[in-house]
Amino acid sequence: MRRIAALAAISAASLGGAACADMVTGGPLIRPGEPQAVIRVVNQTGGQLHAVLISACSASTYGLNRLPGGMAIPAGGAYDFTVSAGCWDVAGGSIGVGDARGRIQVLAGRVFTFRFH
Repeated sequence: MRRIAALAAISAASLGGAACADMVTGGPLIRPGEPQAVIRVVNQTGGQLHAVLISACSASTYGLNRLPGGMAIPAGGAYDFTVSAGCWDVAGGSIGVGDARGRIQVLAGRVFTFRFH
């Protein structure tokens, strides 16, 4: 009986941890079994875009930087993120310059271009 109670406690903690992880990260960009789309982030600022945060609209935070480690999008450059179709909050910024945010609805099989000015 104690073993079953211990397994139940571990399972509950794991589920709670997964929910907390989604709150911190913004959740997975691709959810299994859902149709996919692309969010293309275009940097139209005069400098580098150092961070892009993308989270499901249902998440409580924008999450963590989704750019690969050490990468920045150069002025005039772009970066594509494959995501599940649906509602996404997008934020991006440059160190010492500022940031921009928006909520977008991405349709399956489409490319949504999000421009930072």
